[in-house]
Amino acid sequence: MNKNFKKSNIIFIILILLLIIPQTRQSIQIWLHKGIALINPVNEVSPDKRVRLESYDWQLVNENKATYNLKQAEGKVVLINFWATWCPPCIAEMPSLQDLYNDYGDKVEFLFITTDSFETVQAFKTKNNYTFPVYIRRSDYPKELITRSIPRTLIVNKQGDIIIDKSGAVDWNSDNIRAQLDQLLAE
Repeated sequence: MNKNFKKSNIIFIILILLLIIPQTRQSIQIWLHKGIALINPVNEVSPDKRVRLESYDWQLVNENKATYNLKQAEGKVVLINFWATWCPPCIAEMPSLQDLYNDYGDKVEFLFITTDSFETVQAFKTKNNYTFPVYIRRSDYPKELITRSIPRTLIVNKQGDIIIDKSGAVDWNSDNIRAQLDQLLAE
């Protein structure tokens, strides 16, 4: 028992050191959040608690400096993800969001919203081979979309109801999410 106690103490100390050392901290945090994402369930907002977007008037600008207005997505299924390149849980869920974008990018309106500079975003996307569209807000958020933590992902149906509102790292490429998107697209 004493040997086990010593081994567990050594392992614990190593983990703490790895989290303290700046060079390894982010990669370990990302790895941990990827594990959490696999067990973090995504449930629909119950119909009696759903919020509807009152206004689609939200100005964004994309990586090519072109203006985008959320009004362009009115009547469509929309996935909005608030994220940052420095955020470990955001980075952890990006591969699953990219996979989802690869398969649904022509059917669902994907909006990846950040406050990072486009230069930082482009370097991050290039390093990770991501192709999803990234936007920076140009006007105030609609009140239903104000966010206080990242990552936060919302899925909005064609009628403007927020069907999914999830904070934290999630596996967005799951069968459950795909089935929900397919159902929303069929409505």
